[in-house]
Amino acid sequence: MDLQVLRQVQQWLDADQRVVLGTITRTWGSAPRPVGAVVAVRQDGTIAGSVSGGCIEDDLIARIREGALRLERPELVRYGVGAEAAQRFGLPCGGTLELMLEPLGPQSALHVLLERLGRGERVVRRLDLKTGAVQLSEPGEHGSEAADRLVLTDDALITHHGPQWRLLIIGAGQLSDYLARMALALDYQVKVCDPRDDYPWTLAGVPLTRDMPDDVVTALKPDGHTAVVALTHDPKLDDLALMEALRSPAFYVGAIGSRVNQAKRRARLKEHFDLDDAALARLHGPVGLHIGARTPPEIALSILAHMTAERYGVQVSATPSAPAGIDAGCAL
Repeated sequence: MDLQVLRQVQQWLDADQRVVLGTITRTWGSAPRPVGAVVAVRQDGTIAGSVSGGCIEDDLIARIREGALRLERPELVRYGVGAEAAQRFGLPCGGTLELMLEPLGPQSALHVLLERLGRGERVVRRLDLKTGAVQLSEPGEHGSEAADRLVLTDDALITHHGPQWRLLIIGAGQLSDYLARMALALDYQVKVCDPRDDYPWTLAGVPLTRDMPDDVVTALKPDGHTAVVALTHDPKLDDLALMEALRSPAFYVGAIGSRVNQAKRRARLKEHFDLDDAALARLHGPVGLHIGARTPPEIALSILAHMTAERYGVQVSATPSAPAGIDAGCAL
């Protein structure tokens, strides 16, 4: 959503329109949009994006039309400090929302940011609050900027752009296609690995590599925002990927297969790859939530639902308490 806002803003700038970009920097209590969400207002009051139910946007439009937002440098504003203001601006009673207003121009480096985002890169944007100048870098280059979170200091606003979550799928079958499509809708950067030439792959926006899975996982350098899901049913491929993934900080590692096959897999990983019990405990197998899934799209849904729960730290049951029935993804 916010990427669409930035693209619209670039079109306005290319047409020599004045634009102010607002970024949520802090909230107190409930808020309609999270920290980091953006809204843009053109000089004639046209708006793109949203940071509230509409009331704050209306106020920004009114300010623009009154000439009150002819900013020379970034400015921090706060909405909804008291109950009356909170009601006026569509926030919960007593709620507060803080917004950084930034006049955009050549110094904003928006064109370069969009080019890098178009290549699927993750980019850190540092806004100098005194000059309005912007510096772009890769995550991890500058200390606290390594964290995927907005940082506001007395001198700078640091925001992160691009895919915050990554998914590597081992196997290029029908289930992988459904999983990849759904993951794209949830803003994952998706990559598929399958060294078997007889498995074609045609999904646009999701690259396929024929390299060996363990090499692909190693090159990916999984972090706490990375998931690895093995779906080939071939231990020679799945186990290699799982071996490397379980040694990484990946937030989710899963493999398709029945409980019987999962027990055999864990034994292999422990015996042949020297993985300890703590690492093996991180393996989600059978993969996905137990929702009675049978078809490929249902299984893909169960996997992404479980990944979502893991992202937000929600404890859910991944497998049935009794061995009856078919585990999601495999009856073998």
